[in-house]
Amino acid sequence: MQIGLDFNLVEDLVAGVDEVGRGPLCGAVVTAAVILDPARPILGLNDSKKLTEAKREALFDEICEKALSFCIARAEVEEIDRLNILQATMLAMQRAVEGLHVTPKLALIDGNRCPKLAVPAAPVVKGDSQVPAIAAASILAKVTRDREMSAFELIYPGYGMGGHKGYPTPVHLEALARLGPTPIHRRSFAPVRAAWEAREGVIDSLI
Repeated sequence: MQIGLDFNLVEDLVAGVDEVGRGPLCGAVVTAAVILDPARPILGLNDSKKLTEAKREALFDEICEKALSFCIARAEVEEIDRLNILQATMLAMQRAVEGLHVTPKLALIDGNRCPKLAVPAAPVVKGDSQVPAIAAASILAKVTRDREMSAFELIYPGYGMGGHKGYPTPVHLEALARLGPTPIHRRSFAPVRAAWEAREGVIDSLI
C-alpha cells in the first residue's frame, strides 16, 4: 500500500529502505531496511556515498547494534537478468522490509517509487540525505555490497572489482573486453552482452 508522504504521520516504527547496486555490471543488487531506536540516537548518519569508507564501516557496526530492527536483502544476478534491474530492486526491497522482525507502521523508500508492501509506504527523493533511517539503510547496503565485491576480487582476479565495485569504469570495461564476462556479470546489461557475444564469436571461429 502506497501513501502520500506526510511527515505528520511519522511518529515511530518507521523503516527506511534503500538500495545499492543498480548501476554496476556485475554482482547482486543489495537492499536494506532499518527501523531506528529514538532512545539510542546515531550521530553522523548521511547518504552513504557522502561518507568515507572508514566512517561507513564504523556506522555499519553502530547501526547493527542500536537499531530496533534491520534486514539486509538482495536480488541475485540471475534475478536481475530475468526480471530487469528495476523489478529485481523492488523485489529485494520487499525482502528487506519483510525480513524485519518488527513490523513498521510506515516504510520510507529512497527514490521516486515504492515496491509493493504489506505496510504503508512512501517514496522520498534523495531520502538518504533527508531521512536518518534511509541513510542508515544506505550504509548497511553499501558496506555489505562493497565487502562482497572486494571478496570477488580474489575469486575473479584481473577485473579490479575491489576498486570499481562492479561499476562500468574504463578499467572494468577493458578487463571485460579482454577477459570476458564472469558468472557474476549481468548478461542483460549491454556492455556485458557485447563482451559475451564477442567471446562466443571468437570461440565459433576456432571451431
